[in-house]
Amino acid sequence: MSSWATASRRRALDFVSAMILAISVSGVVSTSHADEYRGREHGYREHEFREREFHQRAYLDSRYHHNHYYPPLGFAFGVVPAGHIVVRQGGVSLYFAGGVWYSAGGPGRFVVVAPPLGVVVPVLPPFYATVWVGGMPYYYANNTYYIQRPPGYVVVSPPPPAATVVELPPSSRPVQQSPSGAGGQIPFAQLSTYPNLGQSQQQQAKDRYECHRWAVGQSGYDPSLSNGPGATEQQMNGYRASMSACLSARGYTVW
Repeated sequence: MSSWATASRRRALDFVSAMILAISVSGVVSTSHADEYRGREHGYREHEFREREFHQRAYLDSRYHHNHYYPPLGFAFGVVPAGHIVVRQGGVSLYFAGGVWYSAGGPGRFVVVAPPLGVVVPVLPPFYATVWVGGMPYYYANNTYYIQRPPGYVVVSPPPPAATVVELPPSSRPVQQSPSGAGGQIPFAQLSTYPNLGQSQQQQAKDRYECHRWAVGQSGYDPSLSNGPGATEQQMNGYRASMSACLSARGYTVW
């Protein structure tokens, strides 16, 4: 074979190799773009949920003056927030953090889900609204209702639309009307706090719950029980004072 024919053959092989490489690179780029599109479509984030990234009206939960932002159902994250709680329900692991429920959708993928009715979590989310229905307190956050039931708080169905609901925003004062209309005061079930020591959300919920139990023992008044609205003003004031003292001692500003 002549040197000219050999050179021509080499150039042809180089051209074919270059074309194969270009097609391969194009395929990788196309796959990358497709993955990126799928990520946007399903709302994927490689990191944990950060509320400040969702300050759009579509994500705002303003019911009962709750006023916090949450990712939509189906949104996926790469990791679960630090301090999350693992809850087993029906043989499936659920992850609970900051009022958001997650289910593992694969390695490094945690999908936002609605919690099943009946699932129990040991502590309430750090931010919640308290509503009274027929003399019974419900705790609300992120389109989910909880009621206290040992050993924690159970997810329940929303109260009937026709039921009388009295809301208690965190900064509210006692209201001069009981949920049943029988007179008396609705207890002040929440205190606003600021974590001076940078306590995590899980630690804040734990401190609040433990201080609540201590305040109940000190005052003889438990606002989470159905007979709470029948307490005396002295008992309610004692509860609030005990809660404030306990939380202040644990490094919170209370108002």
